[in-house]
Amino acid sequence: MSPRFLRIAIVLGLLTAIGPFAIDMYLPALPSIGADLQASTAAVQMSLLIFFLSMGFGQIVVGPISDMVGRKLPLYGGLALFMVGGIGSALAPSIEWLIAFRFLQGLGASAGMAVPRAIVRDLHTGTDAAKLMSLLMLVFSVSPILAPLTGSVIIENFGWRAVFWTVTGGAVLATVLLATSLKETRPVEARAGSSFGTALTAYRFLMGDRNFLGLASIGGFGIASFFVYLSSSSFILIDHYGLSPSVYSVFFSINAVAFIGMSQLTGVMSERFGLRPVVRVAVVGYATTMVVLFAVMASGVDRLDVMAVLLFVGYGFLGLVIPTTSVLAMEEHGAIAGTASALMGTLHFAIGAVAMGIAGVFFDGTPLPMVAGITLCAVISFVLAKVTLGRGREVVEAPAE
Repeated sequence: MSPRFLRIAIVLGLLTAIGPFAIDMYLPALPSIGADLQASTAAVQMSLLIFFLSMGFGQIVVGPISDMVGRKLPLYGGLALFMVGGIGSALAPSIEWLIAFRFLQGLGASAGMAVPRAIVRDLHTGTDAAKLMSLLMLVFSVSPILAPLTGSVIIENFGWRAVFWTVTGGAVLATVLLATSLKETRPVEARAGSSFGTALTAYRFLMGDRNFLGLASIGGFGIASFFVYLSSSSFILIDHYGLSPSVYSVFFSINAVAFIGMSQLTGVMSERFGLRPVVRVAVVGYATTMVVLFAVMASGVDRLDVMAVLLFVGYGFLGLVIPTTSVLAMEEHGAIAGTASALMGTLHFAIGAVAMGIAGVFFDGTPLPMVAGITLCAVISFVLAKVTLGRGREVVEAPAE
């Protein structure tokens, strides 16, 4: 593996991780934010949900812009908006102001989600793209390992507002790395035919590409299952099981270790077996594990150790699903990579936001509604994989720019 390959993966991974870091780092603070701002659990969860929504739907705009003006300029703009949202969140006097600034912060983070995937497609396809995507996921996955633990330490010593000052500092660092360590990958001649009109044409084309939609949705429901866990885990593990914020952070990180470990096998396994067979096996393993977890919890077994083991196994399989489906969905859309990445990212976050909202409605302080939501997402991902990967490969012509 060349130093350049590794450097690009690190920079893209850090840019992608900015948004998730702003989520994972403040998860241990959700109960204390509610107490400090005198807000209900639903209102505090809304500050998480609104971030997901703006980060997801902001990609619809920033993706085509990156096709028109290049990859780096939208990243600079997104980081600047993220910093404004972070400072506002740190100074928010009420839950309403926090929600408003989290919306801005999510819009800024959307560039870091959509554009790096387009850069991967600019540079590579096939197994090389899978290797780069898995390395990107490695850096990206440091967030759920380090962010909650770091957040809990910061919260215990400086209060929850310090979390937002910290992530704002991280955005400053990302801006420096973007300026010094990443070259533009979208040449001027490739941008010539790109406009909002061609973006609309590309979106219509992609919405008619069943293979793209199927692959994006497989990954979307996989990610949604993790979003359901994100939105409920701090209340369940801290309030229901009585863990301290620090212990909760360690517990939360364990699942990320499984995800990271398996995602790093993506390149090797796809070279040996092919990307599509890897997806097929991974979704079967993930859905089966989650169904077992739901059956155990529904039978009345309310044990943290049982849930921990099965979630660890399940999220290991999920680590194979996300990078492979992302590469496969983008494979044939190099000319509109920014637009394709944006639509895929928006679908991921839209599915995740809906899943989080539904899980929030049924939240009762016990683990079962959360586990039910995770299981349902895993099963839907499995069904979509059977439909999308079970039929013959359908080739669709990309629209001319």
